[in-house]
Amino acid sequence: MTTPPVDVIAGVFASAGARDYLGEPVSVAEHLLQCGTLASDAGAPAPLVAAALLHDIGHLLSGEGGEYGDIRHGAAGAGWLAAWFPPAVTEPVRLHVAAKRYLCVTEPDYVALLSPASVRTLELQGGPMGADEAAAFEERPCAADAVMIRRWDDLAKEPGAPVPDFGFFRPLLKSLLVPELFAVGKQNPRYR
Repeated sequence: MTTPPVDVIAGVFASAGARDYLGEPVSVAEHLLQCGTLASDAGAPAPLVAAALLHDIGHLLSGEGGEYGDIRHGAAGAGWLAAWFPPAVTEPVRLHVAAKRYLCVTEPDYVALLSPASVRTLELQGGPMGADEAAAFEERPCAADAVMIRRWDDLAKEPGAPVPDFGFFRPLLKSLLVPELFAVGKQNPRYR
């Protein structure tokens, strides 16, 4: 019997989510739950709430919490999630690292808002975008959603912040599943 997708994701949150979040004062799971809650509280559409909740799942997919690194964790997480979810969920996940780089060039004061850990990882991620790269980013589908996730990401690092547990998000995640992607073992062709 195949484990339902949302149960697989819950298992990743429970097993790997408690690990350190790259020097931030919260675990990866706490960070993701805070980010999903911020999106939900802002009245974001369901796919964007799911993307906010799952944006750093790439950090949890390896046994050591860093195999995908800061350069690839967005793409790795999006590729993994694409087996179950539509691009409205996976694309903002894939683009959220680029969104940080984009904000650094388009909003000069943005870098000052970053946590020390985010400043360190910015360099690993390629540093601020150039003007041409930023213009190209703006044209990408879901770029605006990725920027919203990045803004919530910056706020979702508060130790002890009151957030619901993963179960709160289960119905939302289940409602977004694309059964034909996983019912017969297919994967979204965009990520093959």
